[in-house]
Amino acid sequence: MTATFKDFAKLHFIVFLWGFTAIIGKELTISTADVVMYRTGMAGLVVAIYMYIRKDPLRYPTKVLIQFALTGLVIAAHWFLFFESARVSTVSVCLAGMATTTFWTSLIEPIFTKRKVNAIEVFLGLVVIGGLYVVFSFEIDNVLGLSLAILSAMLSATFSVLNAGFAKKHSQYGITLYEMLAACLFTMTFIPFYKVYFLDEAAAYAVPTGFEDWGLLVLLSVVCTVYAFSASVELMKRISAFAVNLAINMEPVYGILMALLIYGESEEMSQGFYLGTLIIMVAVFSYPMIRRYQRKKQRKH
Repeated sequence: MTATFKDFAKLHFIVFLWGFTAIIGKELTISTADVVMYRTGMAGLVVAIYMYIRKDPLRYPTKVLIQFALTGLVIAAHWFLFFESARVSTVSVCLAGMATTTFWTSLIEPIFTKRKVNAIEVFLGLVVIGGLYVVFSFEIDNVLGLSLAILSAMLSATFSVLNAGFAKKHSQYGITLYEMLAACLFTMTFIPFYKVYFLDEAAAYAVPTGFEDWGLLVLLSVVCTVYAFSASVELMKRISAFAVNLAINMEPVYGILMALLIYGESEEMSQGFYLGTLIIMVAVFSYPMIRRYQRKKQRKH
């Protein structure tokens, strides 16, 4: 199936929603791990109810469920590092680090799809790394946050590639359901250890307080996770994991603009930060043009 303009417009709307998640995570008053637990647990519950109403099949072979569960573990780790990065640095730094997802995808996707490494994809990935180096050189005080975001980006590339394969065989809702439930269970197991050894707190699960926390969690779980995650998986039936993650590099632009509007001066960065981000965006927008040129060249031959 060939992707349409509507597919790419929908993809960018999803990326816009994801650009908002770092802001939501920063605003929530509970710990990072608790945010991931509630996000995935609530998302899994909503999808389960939706599938029950639609009478979608809930049973999958054990081997497939194990694959979903392991991918859920990767997703849980990705979101934990993502939200932690935004909290220890800034939303802008977190989203800039996430832009390395393209580079990681160019290396990881060929391993799972058993195709040759695309030199253009690796080159554009390296351009993204170059842009990130510029960001690093000017934002040395935010090394920890940027490092966490880069590791989060590597995990994001991994589960995106895995889900691109799953999407060709299974329902996007089934994939989302079991990955969210697995992510929630893994996070619940991790929280006591995390709170005792890293936060020096009691090994207890936090309970959100007030309308704001619950409202943000519902927004994060239903709109930014159930809808956005399921829709992105469905789009992977027609759009490659690399192209999806290349579009996701627009997440810093959307997120940084929103962060500047919401937080003002506290999110203003150095000129080097914006130069590095611009380099990253050039790589994003050049890919479709390069691919169009390559296809025309192939048709002539």
